[in-house]
Amino acid sequence: MPDGAPGASPATSAGAAEVEAAVHFVLDGAPATARPGELLISAAERVGTFIPRFCYHPRMKPVGMCRMCLVEVSGPRGATLQPACYVPVAEGMEVVTDSAKVKKAQDGVLEFLLVNHPLDCPVCDKGGECPLQDQTLAYGPGESRFVEEKRHFAKPIPISELVLLDRERCIQCARCTRFAEEVAGEAQIDFAGRGDQVEVAVFPSQPFSSYFSGNTVQICPVGALTATPYRFAARPWDLDQVESTCTTCSVGCRVAVQSSANRLTRILGIDSDPVNHGWLCDKGRFVFESVNGTEGAEPGDPGGQGRLLEPMVRRDGVLQPVSWAEALAAAAAGIGAARDAGGPEAVGVLGGARSTNEGAYAWARVAKGVIGTDSVDAQLGDGLPADLVLSLPRATIDDACAADVVVVLAGDLREELPVLYLRLREAVREGGVQLVELAPRATPLTPDATVSIPVRPGEAPVVVRALAGEPGAVGELALHPEGLTASEERLAAARDLLGAGGARVVVVVGRPSLAEHPGIPAEAARLLAERWPEARFLPALRRGNVMGALDMGLAPGLLPGRVTSSAGADWFAERWGSVPAAPGLDATGILASLAGEGEAAHQVKALVLLGSDPLVDFPDRQLAERAFGVADFVVAVAGHLTESVRRADVVLPAAVAHERPGTTTNIEGRVTRLGQKLVAPGHAWPDWTIAVELAAALGVDLGLTSLAQVRSEIARWAPAYRAITQDLVESTHFGEGRVVPLSDTGGSVARVRPTDPIANPGVQSAEQQGAPPRVGLADMAFGVPEHSGDAGGSGAPGDAAAPLPLGGRPVAVAEVHVVPPNSYSLRLASTRRLYDSGSAVASSPSLAPLVGGVVAAANPYDLDRLGVRTGDPVRIRATRATIIVTAKADAGVPRGVVVVEFNLPDGPDGPGGPNVAATLIDAGASVTDVRLESV
Repeated sequence: MPDGAPGASPATSAGAAEVEAAVHFVLDGAPATARPGELLISAAERVGTFIPRFCYHPRMKPVGMCRMCLVEVSGPRGATLQPACYVPVAEGMEVVTDSAKVKKAQDGVLEFLLVNHPLDCPVCDKGGECPLQDQTLAYGPGESRFVEEKRHFAKPIPISELVLLDRERCIQCARCTRFAEEVAGEAQIDFAGRGDQVEVAVFPSQPFSSYFSGNTVQICPVGALTATPYRFAARPWDLDQVESTCTTCSVGCRVAVQSSANRLTRILGIDSDPVNHGWLCDKGRFVFESVNGTEGAEPGDPGGQGRLLEPMVRRDGVLQPVSWAEALAAAAAGIGAARDAGGPEAVGVLGGARSTNEGAYAWARVAKGVIGTDSVDAQLGDGLPADLVLSLPRATIDDACAADVVVVLAGDLREELPVLYLRLREAVREGGVQLVELAPRATPLTPDATVSIPVRPGEAPVVVRALAGEPGAVGELALHPEGLTASEERLAAARDLLGAGGARVVVVVGRPSLAEHPGIPAEAARLLAERWPEARFLPALRRGNVMGALDMGLAPGLLPGRVTSSAGADWFAERWGSVPAAPGLDATGILASLAGEGEAAHQVKALVLLGSDPLVDFPDRQLAERAFGVADFVVAVAGHLTESVRRADVVLPAAVAHERPGTTTNIEGRVTRLGQKLVAPGHAWPDWTIAVELAAALGVDLGLTSLAQVRSEIARWAPAYRAITQDLVESTHFGEGRVVPLSDTGGSVARVRPTDPIANPGVQSAEQQGAPPRVGLADMAFGVPEHSGDAGGSGAPGDAAAPLPLGGRPVAVAEVHVVPPNSYSLRLASTRRLYDSGSAVASSPSLAPLVGGVVAAANPYDLDRLGVRTGDPVRIRATRATIIVTAKADAGVPRGVVVVEFNLPDGPDGPGGPNVAATLIDAGASVTDVRLESV
């Protein structure tokens, strides 16, 4: 953690204790203080004295290699030169950073570094932002005594598809190799050679395939490592920059977005102490190329992923460009016709997780307040029940990294939420956190887990009951073939770690497999919360702003501000005019209804897509195909031409990431700002604007004419967001965002009690803001009702009773019955990959080649029974389809399970289409059992 990085403010007593424990020293003749154990280089920088460095990085262990940070430190034998990056500050230490001896040492270090370093700054991509260049000018001798010919290497050397190496520029600081080993846990690059021939190299049998390779480029202090998308693309003085938030996944890493001539050129990580520590995954770093795909989309191109530049309406079976007025009128006519024919619930709305919070709110108001439908779902069948997610007591990322025990009941975090994986890995390895993993296959976290319990699809609730010591639960597990269940010893070890009440326990909960009903992991999460009531939960939902979309009400049975429809009906009906009378359908229910299946068969007739692609992303491809085949009317609001957009009747082009301002909410409930860097191409509009104009075309004026008005309405009417005001979001101290809900003092509501007085009179009270009172929000954090008859209180004069948000008490989950497989079948698990066939990767030239083909991973025991080895073709038979893919023996997969990763292209013998796994999965089944056969 960088010294001085912003984070949670300590209590007053803790702050006083820190002052008392401060270490006092003298820096360049002036008194200074440091934290106990703080390194001299960071203590000096915190008080305003920069000590030059190359190898030192605040997020990695010090190594003292480059010696650029030598300073004079007093000792028993007088002042001596010591590396400031390796020496902790001691009481009474005297340090001099600008003496003649220090200057001579700095001159010598720089002179030796430049002996063989090429003077190619005019063509080096690092020119203009190079620490070696800057420090040579600031601290160097000005000239060199070495005039010999410099070394030469062939250049550049690609060490991966994304990273190029210019060997002659390397100064052997080892930042890149240390990051790969220490932080990413993937020691795929190291030094090779001797003497002046030392160079960064990859292993012959192991390429540099890390998901975090772009970080080595960013932290390289010279131009030795460069990123292929940025090489020769621009110079620092050509670039304009804004700070923003990455929405590639739901972690919400802080980033600097740089552009030139209205085209994105680079994304850099910003060191946000509570979130990403400056690191990014390569998908988040390089997916900006998809934003630049402004060449336009051709509806007739089956593989095209270009940007949508203008509205389109289907005429004579072909999507044709039209004006916005025509497109909105056509969309309103189609939606109105469906509503007139079947009522408000005849319209289903899918998506919204790619929107800003403001866009999600506007669409929630259009769907539930204007159209009147509650069949709205920002999750495409790959998440968890929204009411459960919002009702679980929430933990932050820092809470998880500071917990005693972390339970992971989710998919592979390195694939789904890569930077959360880095944070948890560091917490386990360096912070002493104990990790309990419940997973359908081994993950990169498995070697670091204190206890790893294999969980077959469908069995998570049974494993949790066994973990809780419920009589008979272990017996249920023992019914399965030998080797498929967690041993009693592992269960006992995990039970001991969790303790009695779960204090200082954080559960990371998501979808371990898309081939099982979401109610199964949801029931497991509810059981964990019930058995260990003091535990807190960190949702591992992967879509970019899925938490913000759910918070804004883009889910059945919910309204903005984490309020249930039943609790908030009067509150929002008074403000919106009306709200749905009953909970609607989720994504699976919407598509099933369109397809004429289930209890609500044929209820839904029209579909609105908010940046979603159900034909590719929904787990059940066949259900999505049937639904689209019979839908009366489809409206697509999207930024790229996707497979689902090609089936739409009306296409409304939307601005995408970095083209619109707003806010987003990450998995911990942290609201951060999105910076607009580009002007959206063509005639694309921001998502909230499209919602407002569509409402007008439907005959309702929402009264929203600016982003500030939308944000103000959210702050007034959405309980959990009542303090996220326009002034707060635009303030300079909002850089790292705020975890909602906030108290009246601006801090997390979890730090206040309902009976606490308002500590800061400068902040408007809930009643002054016309929003729900603070008492309900405080209860939300603690999950224990501490008020009586005045629960909810009242808002501004004349307002209806304010609703209480969900929180603290997990809602009930419908039980899902799982039938044990027979001895001939295997249970299908479908997990995610970072690089998949989604539109973002497919439209990024640097990332698209990294998408791997699909394989069937199974335990060697199960493959040996068939006489199959890795690389052999195998046939997978399900009730829905039969596919042929390549087999892979994986000892990390439990016996009786076959893993087919989701949303990957098929091989040459596959059935065709971009998502093989989705052809096997039945969204209506609790689990998917398959047969594995040799070919």
